[in-house]
Order: sequence, then structure tokens, then C-alpha cells
Amino acid sequence: MSRGDSETLFEIRDLEVSFDVGKRGFFSGTRKQLKAVDGVSFDIRRGETVGLVGESGSGKTTVGRAILRVIEPSGGQVLYHGRRGDLDLAHATSEELRAARAEMQMVFREGGLDLAPLGPRALRPLRSRMSLVFQDPYSSLNPRMTVRDIIAEPLVAGGLMRDRGQIDARVREIAARCKLDLEHLRRFPHAFSGGQRQRICIARALVAGPDFVVCDESVSALDVSIQAEIINLLKDLQEETGVSFLFIAHDLSVVARISHRVAVMYVGRFVEYAPTESLFFHPRHPYTHALLSAVPEPDPDLPFRPERLQGEIPNPADAPQGCRFHTRCPFARPRCAQEVPDWRELTSDHYVACHYAEEFDFRRARETAHTDPVKEREPT
Repeated sequence: MSRGDSETLFEIRDLEVSFDVGKRGFFSGTRKQLKAVDGVSFDIRRGETVGLVGESGSGKTTVGRAILRVIEPSGGQVLYHGRRGDLDLAHATSEELRAARAEMQMVFREGGLDLAPLGPRALRPLRSRMSLVFQDPYSSLNPRMTVRDIIAEPLVAGGLMRDRGQIDARVREIAARCKLDLEHLRRFPHAFSGGQRQRICIARALVAGPDFVVCDESVSALDVSIQAEIINLLKDLQEETGVSFLFIAHDLSVVARISHRVAVMYVGRFVEYAPTESLFFHPRHPYTHALLSAVPEPDPDLPFRPERLQGEIPNPADAPQGCRFHTRCPFARPRCAQEVPDWRELTSDHYVACHYAEEFDFRRARETAHTDPVKEREPT
């Protein structure tokens, strides 16, 4: 599904992440494997935001952290078409690639840098190109560090800047972009509200000028009004810097306001991936339809008929055979329990994993443009 062209920043191919679960018995040789992510494939383009939604336990956070190599993938490829210093890995000459591979023990695949097999030493020069904004702005900030030192930490730890004057100038620049009061940089995190703390987290994530940032439920702990401020801030920063975001969330209305494309995940697998407007107006997977139907319309005159799913989300350690959604799908047929559906492009840039997707066209009824969260997101 990836184009591998100059617009592509990441190509994720057949990504797998497994964990050992349960106790190992005295006579048993191996532990049971839990596949938190099972064969996920998608791409992330430069300067775009990809939303990732799904129920708790579906593997969303694991995908983000595996791309960043915070956790180690069990299989697949994470192809990065970025830059190492002034070297464009996607378009470098063969001599430049050989020199970089010798220095960093890189593994290249089809013009991109495969991050999946790299060790900590090889990954270190790339850490400044990728970052993470955590969910909880209260626990993710060191209470003993000033805001200035928190924001400057990636520059210092990565050895990107050594001159204190340059570091201070960069910290003040990014703090101003994130609409933080420059007079308060010497204060400690406890003096700030939740929204301001999240701005500090965003400033820290962007201070080194990354290509890519994972926002892991970054607004879910905030009030609705503060959520809107943070969303607008991320959109403004993306327009200014060209950074790409993977925006992980469970609130579909928030995802619609910031994302250019949206991926829907269920028990370790993607079930649908499409441009935001296409997915919200023309969902082609029953699970996507169920998620969207649970979002109430702001107009009280419009009907609210949520699709109620039966049962609970399966345990990833004992996932169902075939389509993993068949145990809860109201449209399931015998084939769904026997065969894993192919991940295929149904229409232009609209991917789905469902045997009978052509038969479904769950059009969402919206009578006025102002009730549509997609319309509120201006393209970057």
C-alpha cells in the first residue's frame, strides 16, 4: 500500500509485536505468546497527521512505540525515509549509503532505512528525528526540573547543542511557538495547569526539530476547551514545521478535527485505513461503522442510534481465528470465522480488511456542514 515516493516518511510493513505472557512451568519450554500487533501495514506521509483509533487493548500505543523503537518489533519492517544530519537516506548515493551503513550498522530496504533490526547504538543518532508526547502531562514531567531544563533536555541528552546561549535561544523559540509565557520558564511543573503542562510536553517533543511525533492520547486527560486549544496548536506547529504526527486517541470527534487519514485497529490488526472524510462518511468495515455510530450528533433533532456490539473485545492472547471481529459482528458469515480477510485497497487510498466490504456502505447521515467535525479541520 505504500508508495515509497518523496512524500512518504514512514512505510510500516507487516509489523508484529509479541510479548511472553503467563508463567513458565517446570516442564514447559516456552511461554504463551501475546501478539499485541499482528501484521500491520500502512504509511505516513510528510507533514500529515494519521489518526489511530480503537478500543482499549487493541494495540494502538504498541504500534506507536514500535515505530519509535521504544519497544522492539518481533517482525516486519519500519522503513524511515528521513534524514541523518545532512544525508537524505531516501535519495543518497550508493557511496553515501555504504558509509552510513558502515558507521551505524544500518539495514536498508528499497531506499529506506529499516529501523526494526537496529540496536540502541545505531538508533541513537536518529532519536532526535522522532519524539513522543505522553497521555498524562502530570506524570510525564520531572517535578524537580524547571520548565527550561525540561524543554532543553532533548538537546542536551542528544548532544545536539552544547553552548548554553544557543540552548536558551532555542528553548525560548519553541516555548513561544507553543504559546508558553517566557517569563515562567524558570518555574517548576507544579505551578502550571494541565493544559499548560501539555504545552510543555509538546515543546519538549519538538525542540530538536523532529520529522515525526507520536501523540499518545495527548488530549484525553484535558477539558474539552483545553483539548481544542491543544489541537489547534498541533495544527499550527505542523503548518510551520512540516512535522508528521501519529495521533492515537479514542475520541473520534477529536481525531476527525486533526487527522488527514485515520486507521481503525481491532485486537492487534488494522481493519480500515482511509482519508478522514472518506472513512467518516463512507465506512466500509462493520467495526468502523459501530465506532462511528456511537458518536452522538450535536443536533438534538437528528436521530441517535448507536450500533450496539455484543460481547467483549477478545483477549489478544487467545484471539479468534479468521476475522477477529467475527465474534461480535452482526453481519458475520461462516467464511469470517475460517479465513483471515485480505488487507486490500477498496477504492483510491481506502484500505479495508473485510471479506464483504463491497456489500457495505454505511453512509453517515449529516444534514448540515456545521455538525461535521471533518469540515472543521483545515488542511495543512
